[in-house]
Amino acid sequence: MLRVIKGGLEPADQFSRQALRLRNYKVGDIVAGEIKKPRSPGFHRLAHQLGALISENIEAFSGIDAHAVLKRIQIEANIACDEIAVNFPGIGPCTYRIPRSLSFESMEEGEFRQVIASMCAYIAKKYWPTVSAEEIERMASVWVEAA
Repeated sequence: MLRVIKGGLEPADQFSRQALRLRNYKVGDIVAGEIKKPRSPGFHRLAHQLGALISENIEAFSGIDAHAVLKRIQIEANIACDEIAVNFPGIGPCTYRIPRSLSFESMEEGEFRQVIASMCAYIAKKYWPTVSAEEIERMASVWVEAA
């Protein structure tokens, strides 16, 4: 996510800054990309806030960045994944899951809402049974980013 500033663009939040750092982009680098205005930046943040909430509160996800948490949950629960059949010699047929992108360029708002609700339900059932799916989503929506 980028924010328009006078004469340029800047990372809109902590997650966007981290994504740029992970790619080793430096001031002055020339990069190419397609710029799109997302329909709901709040829902984009909700996904990353959900990942951060889970990383901070569930031991099985401790130390994993928010994006990796979301992808792991997608794969484990088969939420918004494409499945590919693979036949391994000596093992036989297996199914390989590839998580689809949750970005608004790739997923419309209605499907995204359903994906987040499904993720919260899975987390509540498997990892956090003392909390309801609705409570998890509510907590993520008010989760404050670390400075």
